[in-house]
Amino acid sequence: MNNPAGAISIKPDERGVRSIVFRALGSSCKINFIQPDEQAALKFLAEALSWLETFEKKYSRFNPNSEVSQINAAAGIEWVKVDHHMEHILDLINDLHRMSEGILDPTTLPLMKVWDWKTVHTKIPNKEVVDAALMLTGWKKVQRKPGAIFLPHKGMGIDFGGFGKEFAVDHLIRIAHQNGIADVLVDLGQDLFALGGNGLHPFWHVGIQDGRHKDKYLGGLAVSGFAVSSSGDYERRFEHDGVRYGHIIDPRTGWPVSNGMCSVTALAPSCLQAGVLSTTVFVLGREKGIAFATRAQDVEACIQDDRGTEKTPGFIDKQVQAA
Repeated sequence: MNNPAGAISIKPDERGVRSIVFRALGSSCKINFIQPDEQAALKFLAEALSWLETFEKKYSRFNPNSEVSQINAAAGIEWVKVDHHMEHILDLINDLHRMSEGILDPTTLPLMKVWDWKTVHTKIPNKEVVDAALMLTGWKKVQRKPGAIFLPHKGMGIDFGGFGKEFAVDHLIRIAHQNGIADVLVDLGQDLFALGGNGLHPFWHVGIQDGRHKDKYLGGLAVSGFAVSSSGDYERRFEHDGVRYGHIIDPRTGWPVSNGMCSVTALAPSCLQAGVLSTTVFVLGREKGIAFATRAQDVEACIQDDRGTEKTPGFIDKQVQAA
């Protein structure tokens, strides 16, 4: 986690809001909160950043010493012992996989390596390569027993990027609550949760990303007591022969989603729920996605695709025009 010098604003602004801006989990992050007592504010920040640093070291596949990297290195070779924290996350994945009807699948790492958005694409992978990687995916293939996990085929791998930020947001909100902070916004790469208000209003103002234009917004939301998560291809994508390929892979086909979707913004009681909803709706497309969102409880959504924008009534109710 990168926390640049000077990123912490100890002195509150005119609204009484303290802010910290940093990079973690591969994203630009911020925490805004109101706490008049400076020592209490510093205590909260220390606890929050310490937990986040530990979480990233332990569960990032980019850290060769993380538990995730150890599991991946042992794929097709041997069982790997895991602690109760990892057991909890693996149990959670079972629930998320079922909740998303199989769309959220952390075993898509072989496909992510085939579709490497960090490289300049002069050609797309051929079908044989994609199909071979697809054969190495599938959460139901993962074997578990108490205190251990085994990926049965060499080349398999797991990645928690599909829900790691959302999990972290929810935990940081719990840390804020434990520290008696009633007004806080935790935003980890546009996956966020807000409590209370921003000192001027009884809510926090959050922009809704325009899926077609990275630097534009569809409007704003009044957020308090719920989470917001967005999925779209505006962050990482490439074009080849006039076809746009985004970074969200359909785990059923092994290919980037190509159903005309631009972005989905979801509201839910937890960031995990919002993240699962936004990704699942994006992959399913407009009709099936709206049906999926309608079946879910206590959630709202804004869907943007090639045909335009559609919002649930509850989403519209939470829109605001200005901060």
